[in-house]
Amino acid sequence: MRLFRPTWSLFVLGATLAAVKVGTAATPAGHDSLGQPLGANAQRLVQALEFLGSPLPPATSTGILAAARERNAGKLQRLLDEFVLLQVEINPELRVKVSRGSRRAALHQNGFTPVLIKILNDGHATQRLRISSPQGGRVYAGAAPLSLDRQQQPELRTNENPTGELGRFLEVEMFAGPPMTDYLSGLEIEYALALISSTEAGQREATVAFDIGEGTGDIGFRGEAPVLFHVAPALPVKLSIRDHDGAPTVAQLTIRDAAGRVYPSQAKRLAPDFFFQSQIYRPDGAVLHLPPGRFELTFSRGPEYRVQRRTITVPVADDRAVELALQRWVEPARSGFYSGDYHIHASGCAHYQVPTQGVGPEDMFLQVKGEALNVGCILTWGYGFEHQRTFFSSSVDKLSEPLTVLKYDLEISGFGSAALGHVVLLNLKDQTYPGSAGTTHDWPTWTVPVMRWARQQGGVAGYPHSDMLVDPPGYAKRYVARQDRNADGVLDVAEASAGLLPRPFAQLDADGDGRVTAGELAEAADRTANELPNLVLPSMRGSGAMEVLVSTAEGVCDFISAMDTGRVGEWNTWYHLMNCGFPLKVGGETDFPCMSGLRVGQGRTYVKLAPGPVAKVDFAQWCHGLAEGRSYVSDGFAHALNFTVDGVEPGTGIVRRAGPGTVVIRARVAFAPEVPLGVAYGTMEVPGGKRFQGDTRVLYHPRSERTAAGGGRLVEIVRNGGVVASRTVPADGAVHELSFEVPVGRSSWIALRQFPQLHTNPVDVIVAEKPIRASRESAVWCAEAVKVLWELRSDRIAAAERPAARLAYDRAIETFQRRAAEAK
Repeated sequence: MRLFRPTWSLFVLGATLAAVKVGTAATPAGHDSLGQPLGANAQRLVQALEFLGSPLPPATSTGILAAARERNAGKLQRLLDEFVLLQVEINPELRVKVSRGSRRAALHQNGFTPVLIKILNDGHATQRLRISSPQGGRVYAGAAPLSLDRQQQPELRTNENPTGELGRFLEVEMFAGPPMTDYLSGLEIEYALALISSTEAGQREATVAFDIGEGTGDIGFRGEAPVLFHVAPALPVKLSIRDHDGAPTVAQLTIRDAAGRVYPSQAKRLAPDFFFQSQIYRPDGAVLHLPPGRFELTFSRGPEYRVQRRTITVPVADDRAVELALQRWVEPARSGFYSGDYHIHASGCAHYQVPTQGVGPEDMFLQVKGEALNVGCILTWGYGFEHQRTFFSSSVDKLSEPLTVLKYDLEISGFGSAALGHVVLLNLKDQTYPGSAGTTHDWPTWTVPVMRWARQQGGVAGYPHSDMLVDPPGYAKRYVARQDRNADGVLDVAEASAGLLPRPFAQLDADGDGRVTAGELAEAADRTANELPNLVLPSMRGSGAMEVLVSTAEGVCDFISAMDTGRVGEWNTWYHLMNCGFPLKVGGETDFPCMSGLRVGQGRTYVKLAPGPVAKVDFAQWCHGLAEGRSYVSDGFAHALNFTVDGVEPGTGIVRRAGPGTVVIRARVAFAPEVPLGVAYGTMEVPGGKRFQGDTRVLYHPRSERTAAGGGRLVEIVRNGGVVASRTVPADGAVHELSFEVPVGRSSWIALRQFPQLHTNPVDVIVAEKPIRASRESAVWCAEAVKVLWELRSDRIAAAERPAARLAYDRAIETFQRRAAEAK
């Protein structure tokens, strides 16, 4: 990151040399023996202030360097004490006392002002000096620990504001970055830097306290000092934001200073800005309030746009306006595709000041439009249901625009059926299940009735976050227990082969003794679970698409979701169901901010609405395009702008052949020239194996805004789950034309993918009017998974509903077993 030197700090350290002294710090005599170390400390201080863009006056800096060469501790103190805001004294018992220095407490609203702290250390302490203020702290409260832990931001939960106090206008922190140090040196005298910011302008009194650990503050409030701050107002900066076509729009903005600090401060954010994001979203004509200085501004409008960077200078006077012209690298609408994220939350998880209420449509609309999504579905769920359901309408929200549509619908999470999987319900006309009285109570305790109810009112139903995960040791233990007929704790070839093995017996028998132990089976399952497709049964202990096998067999499930959890697990279940001949479709989602709060639209569904651009996005048409599979899923950095098999597009028809032959596949694909560096995008290796690739829930690596540029993307043609053709395509932002000829010997489904960023829905090729029965093993896998789910979770189904559920589960098992018999 380029570093910039704000000029606003001269207001603090350079323009107030004649400031009135409000106190005098005591200066112990006889410290010339400290001249050398104190001089080194002073020189580092000068360097740090220059780095922070707040240099001392030239005459003072020159004098400090001269005094350091002379090793004159007294002169160093005389030069520096004029700039001391607070003095900290540490007595031999390590009690900390604080008093005011001589410097006027001048700040600039929203800016971080470096202030000088003098430390008299009679206790020779070497601990970390800590600063705090009762007027400091975060202004929000209620974030779920899991959400912030996943995104490696647990510090955002410290000192939250559960009571909604209004007086938290201050931010204080010690500057411990190079060339300063994290800990006290133990010298009798040294100087440190603190950074202080105020979100309010005018005169504001605050208490500033210091300590070096619990219980080290002095008695009688002497470990703190009141300070009257004089806060100059932030300066308004008007934004002109133009889309690629010149139209006014909303942009995603990240603003940082020389030290990499984000503006506005995340600790002080409430809606429309979200504290767990570094970026903000602003429409054309909006006004930012910044301190004077130079900043790095990064702006974009989601993954379909180029990320641009520029330096902006906020002057004290003159015009303060910034013009931003956005640039697309790809425009799916030219090919008729319109993007949507159907899994966004406005309450719960990381939200916001009051999570059970969350934020309103106007806040979510900025997020959706600022990421260039054409459709954003805000799903009300159990956490916040009572408040958020008030925004529901049978039609799209009134804030919607022709090409940016907002619709409130439901995720059945926090309801009785959640133990059998979460469910996404879209295009609802009614969100109150019969007999539920507008609450989360008295809903079904399994998912099939809920999905049937949604579809009866013209809705679309599917499952979110669909990687059901595997537990190799648990899987192996359960398999051995079920197949071990002679109860000797191991499996011979006959026992093992009576079930569905993840690999042939010979590959499982690592030591070649003719028997397979639970350990050998677990090790093989762990390896096999990274393959796509694979036959390792999921643990069925999660909260995703567990009942998808039953609801698909019952004919009430439209889609399974991808793009937010592990890609192998998501696509593996989908592949097995399609191999059984079920026309299940795949959609892309984010589950914002519960899986990831980085941004909405991290997972996307691109639905084709027309051969080319449309004037208005019809939400119902978009939802039915999702259910019919006229779409592809992507993270937004990879696109299949056309995919046909013998001229047939996904979701529009079937290729019919009288007998075996060859089909012609044509595609137009494009990949971004720059992609974020991370496991979610396939640009970083995954600890644990390929099955975690694509996961947005956990960062796996340290937080980073780095990107990976260029390279190639392996585009694969998938037939019945297996790769039958491939081509490497440059990731250069250009559209590339591809063609393949693929043999089809029996009824099959064919799709295009680029792992883990992109997958089209399939085109079915029907040979000799035979249904798709692509894999006996897939059908057996589905039947066995239903058995495991009933064994582990049927007790969560209410007693009154269990007989109907048992019949549905039995029908599903029978259906899969019959299709296994029909498959080769």
